[in-house]
Amino acid sequence: MSKVVLITGANRGIGLSLSKVYIARGETVIGVCRNSSDELEKSGAEVIDGVDVATLEGCDRLKEELGNKSVDILINNAGILRGTSLENLDFELILAQFEVNAVAPLRVVSALKDNIHSGAKIAMITSRMGSIDDNDSGGSYGYRMSKTALNAAGKSLAIDLKPKGIAVALLHPGWVNTEMVNFNGLIEPEESAAGLIARIDALNLDNTGGFWHSNGDELPW
Repeated sequence: MSKVVLITGANRGIGLSLSKVYIARGETVIGVCRNSSDELEKSGAEVIDGVDVATLEGCDRLKEELGNKSVDILINNAGILRGTSLENLDFELILAQFEVNAVAPLRVVSALKDNIHSGAKIAMITSRMGSIDDNDSGGSYGYRMSKTALNAAGKSLAIDLKPKGIAVALLHPGWVNTEMVNFNGLIEPEESAAGLIARIDALNLDNTGGFWHSNGDELPW
């Protein structure tokens, strides 16, 4: 039976590739974004655009558009990367990254709590840059801090949702060749999407709350 997969930030990059792979597998994809794209529109996904997941209004719109439809897999993929070095501590950019990268995924889960049933899975697309132990290069204050916060939220969700039969994963996609990194990535979105989906396939209530690289490596917190 076809699963319903809801993906935020589905109009380009990793989100678009995830949409295409799931559709090719025969799943029903709901692509959520602020502004749709020709590729997403042609992919076969059901598109809900005009949604800024970093705002209460955006999440309310998502909930309204989704109605009573059940979601089997929720992928919180929408995110932003803004440069914030010690020499350029732009606190507005730091807060913006917190809103989109850390708070927005929690808003989405809260808004869709009645749509996510026992047996469902939630994937938070985070980053190994959110790992405190793995940080050996410094910098990127806003991005690192926001992804660490997302990891903390995802871990708490895994604990709180386990009794309801819902599993949660924190997933690092790799350094992916997308607009976010000015197309300087090391792997293509299609490769990343395949790895992420393999991790989601393997997610269950026994390993819920784990932090993994798309290649399957378990990452340190």
